[in-house]
Parts: sequence; C-alpha cells; structure tokens
Amino acid sequence: MADQLLASHRRSREVLSQVSGIQSGWTIATQAFRANGEPGSEEMLREYGYPRDDWYLEQAAGDDFLGVQAYTRTFIGPSGPLPVSDDVETTLTGWEFYPEASADGLRSAWELSGHVPLMITENGIATADDSRRVAYTQGALEGIHRCIEDGIEVLGYQHWSLLDNYEWASGYRPTFGLVAWDRETFARTPKDSARWYGRVAQANALETRRD
Repeated sequence: MADQLLASHRRSREVLSQVSGIQSGWTIATQAFRANGEPGSEEMLREYGYPRDDWYLEQAAGDDFLGVQAYTRTFIGPSGPLPVSDDVETTLTGWEFYPEASADGLRSAWELSGHVPLMITENGIATADDSRRVAYTQGALEGIHRCIEDGIEVLGYQHWSLLDNYEWASGYRPTFGLVAWDRETFARTPKDSARWYGRVAQANALETRRD
C-alpha cells in the first residue's frame, strides 16, 4: 500500500508540475519514536519506526515542501511500542503532553528528506484545560523557533484545530479547538487560547517564558 501511495504521489507531482507556480509535496504524521534504552530497543526502533515514519520522510526528497504533523512521542521497547508512563501528564487522547513533538518532527524530516523546506501542517492538544493548550502551543512554537535558528527552513505553522472536532473513534470527547461550539445551536465561543494565539499571530512574535 505504501508503494502505491508513493507512486500516486509522484504521478500527482508530475501532473501538478505542468502548471506554472504550483508547489507540491505531501504531509507525514511523525511519531517521534524513541528507544527506551533496554537491550534490543534500538533494533526494534528501526524495525517498527522506519516503515511507519522515516521511509515516508526519505521519499519526500526532491519535493517542493514536506508537511509535518506532530503531537506527541512514542517510546519503543524490545517488543515494540510502550504504553504512556503513569507518571507523565497526558491529554484527552491519552497521549503524552509533549510540546517538543513539532521540533522533533522538523529535525527528523529535515535530515531524512535531504533538506526539503518544511511546514507544520498539524499540531495541537486535546484538553479540557485551556491553559494547558496555551502552554503546549507556546512550547511547540519555541521549539520551532529553535529549529529555525539552527538553519532548518520552516515555511509556516498550522494549528489543529480552529474548532473542537469529531475525532474519529473518540467522537467529540477530545477537544482540540481554539474555539468551542454548541452542537445544538452551532454557536461558537472563542477560548482564551484563541485570543492568545491571535495576539501571537498579530505581533508575528512569540514572548518566551522566563523560568
């Protein structure tokens, strides 16, 4: 299936290249796979992570851009992926609260694609505590800026999501949105995180945190 996806991607780029000014690429859901340090975990990291992540990033070589979707990280043990540790903060999807996912995804994509220009096409957090959404997004943007400072070409950042969405098998429970909405009246209510994000966008600047 992956081979057919790649063939379709390359054929699509051939067609799009016939139109002047169009840039094309694909977007990859990076997982920030990490070995947990146990014997055999590095070997399993390669076996499990390469066909799910790195292979797709490598195949983007020569594209006009590469999109990176990033939310969390996954630790790999000698037998495969491990459940999230009980002692870390998690989101409503059960993922680890890990703002550095965007930076990890960018660095991996930059290296494996051979320095294709990058864009964060998805990044966000499912939480009922909007202050944690601000903290997560702040951390993600700080990590992206560190990537830019290190010479990685980042074209832009797109937050997931504007609205609380229907999240696949999880339904409406995981709230990713900067804006809440009433499913009966469809009324939309911007959250504090939306106002914070708006200020960042309007200023085109990020105020860094001071510990």
